[in-house]
Amino acid sequence: MIRIEPAGAEALLLVLAEQPDAALPLRINALAARIRAQLGPALVDLVPAWTSLLLHYDLLQISQTQLLEQLQPLLETWLGETPSTEPGPLLELPVWYAGEDLPLVAQQCGLSVDAVISLHSAVEYRVGAIGFAPGFAYLGELDARLAMPRRSTPRLRVPAGSLAIAERQTAIYPQASPGGWHLLGLCPWRLFDLQASPACRLAIGDRVRFVPVDHATYLTEGGQP
Repeated sequence: MIRIEPAGAEALLLVLAEQPDAALPLRINALAARIRAQLGPALVDLVPAWTSLLLHYDLLQISQTQLLEQLQPLLETWLGETPSTEPGPLLELPVWYAGEDLPLVAQQCGLSVDAVISLHSAVEYRVGAIGFAPGFAYLGELDARLAMPRRSTPRLRVPAGSLAIAERQTAIYPQASPGGWHLLGLCPWRLFDLQASPACRLAIGDRVRFVPVDHATYLTEGGQP
């Protein structure tokens, strides 16, 4: 059952499922596209997540009552649709597993460094949400043996391209930024570039695999010395 919750004076949170599944990110993305088409300029922004969609609207153009009236048929149609089983495109990202936190992660998880690399790179991840920073793609689901809470003290600066884990998710920081995830390695590719089209290399529903590479290959692929 869908829950609709106010999220401030000009926002609604659509809770679309209790638990994520492989098809849900693409379905949420499709619903977001329909809402954009329906609301037009009355819509300020849409923020998809693993099981929800945050909708920001212009109160000067549409009231909450009018908004709910327009959303109702869209949500009923969405609920009645059969989820697509078509997989998203697969992107294989090279990673030099030499992150600052790799030894600590191995120790905390009771594993060797090689086992951490093997477990992390063995999974085919799905992009479930994009946020926090432009192009920051949340990927799941991380092997339970590698699940760790976020760092108690976030770093003030995480280098661009850093591959990290937290809870049951993994991600690559597209730009240098603060961050509280555990760093496992570095990816040499730029995942967000305003000069490219599209600017974000990953999209919701895409599949991702990480391919371990050595330092020389990392540099050859464009990594920073």
